[in-house]
Amino acid sequence: MTHIKEMVVVSGKGGTGKTSITGALSFLLQDKVIADCDVDAANLHMILNLDEVLLTKEFFGGKKARIVPERCTHCGKCRDVCLYDAISEDFVIDLVSCEGCGACHFLCPAEAVDFDERLAGYCYICSTEDNGRFVFAEMLPGEENSGKLVAMVRNEAREEAKKMGHELILIDGPPGIGCPVISSLTGTHLAVIVTEPTPAGAHDLKRIVELTNHFQIKTAVVVNKSDINASYVEATRQLCKDNGLVYLGEIPYEPKITEAQKEAKTILDFAPQCVASGAIREIHTKLQSILEEL
Repeated sequence: MTHIKEMVVVSGKGGTGKTSITGALSFLLQDKVIADCDVDAANLHMILNLDEVLLTKEFFGGKKARIVPERCTHCGKCRDVCLYDAISEDFVIDLVSCEGCGACHFLCPAEAVDFDERLAGYCYICSTEDNGRFVFAEMLPGEENSGKLVAMVRNEAREEAKKMGHELILIDGPPGIGCPVISSLTGTHLAVIVTEPTPAGAHDLKRIVELTNHFQIKTAVVVNKSDINASYVEATRQLCKDNGLVYLGEIPYEPKITEAQKEAKTILDFAPQCVASGAIREIHTKLQSILEEL
């Protein structure tokens, strides 16, 4: 049976270049399934060479209440117990304000409030031009439970890896340290943190390192835009040393990455000879060694 390794690329904050680097690594890594778990703002597919959507699956998140007019007696009990003022005077529920607590459903004396799961998003399984697989998802506007949708994306990616006989799942995780990030991290074999040498980058790097330490996940760090502040780069090296993290290397600021995104390409597609592409290749070589040891 194939031993599937899962490597997730995360960042303590948005805007560090996490997705751009994930896309570039996907260009270099072979025999992999790619999963975009940033389900609140999935955009990795915009720089990958996707072939077609093979399958679309519906995602049902949390429950929402709905008052059935034919059964409603207008007693007002539901309005009294709703903590979110989600029920209007004419007994219509505002689905944006409704938090899905179910109080109106359970306490309605006329049993006039239905409480069912709602369609909250979609999960897509796609083929890539190199005959690989790419899984991503999107939440519908105003919907919640993105951690559950992340779990769905990862499960679908595992199934595709089994079918294809691939040994690696490359995950583009969400930014931050919230529920979707935790759902992206748990059970993975390697976390690659992309940070930047700024005060905000240093602060959020410490938070995401605490998270990977909590889940006892082997962790490696990349400093993107490394030439904008040398002192923070040195501080990051020291943090890695103090916490037993792998320091993968640095990628200098490269304006061509933005130009590549405009052309819907990774930097390795767009400018394979630039300094940033060379740095990413060196990081890829180190990652291959780590993955072989896992």
